[in-house]
Amino acid sequence: MRFMVIVKADKDSEAGVMPDEKLMTEMGKYNEELVKAGVLLAGEGLHPSSKGVRVRFSGTSRTVIDGPFAETKELVAGFWLFQVKSKEEAIEWVKRCPNPMLGESEIEIRQVFEMEDFGEAMTPELRAQEERLREATAKN
Repeated sequence: MRFMVIVKADKDSEAGVMPDEKLMTEMGKYNEELVKAGVLLAGEGLHPSSKGVRVRFSGTSRTVIDGPFAETKELVAGFWLFQVKSKEEAIEWVKRCPNPMLGESEIEIRQVFEMEDFGEAMTPELRAQEERLREATAKN
């Protein structure tokens, strides 16, 4: 099972405050544990929303909205992608994580859909296409 582990932003991350050396060292050790255990598929920190944009869809219309965005608690500061056996295992790994922020913080865990989750809508042709795309992505 794959899980997206989402680090929620706070006022400091949105202000562009970078982590100190101590936190970077702790996160590096944590990430090494994830890699050694075969759990970590990807993980990155994100720039503040002031450097981002949103694209709003309405029918065939597209509108680009420049950041920053309100509601800091709803924004994402970073993420990991885990490969684990269960949601409980993902939770246990996240509980071992150093606090990613200077103060209180929150990490959200969401399961990633797999092809079989889509049932009959995932036709053999769509399944083959998805597998080709994953192979091409892995080569990049």
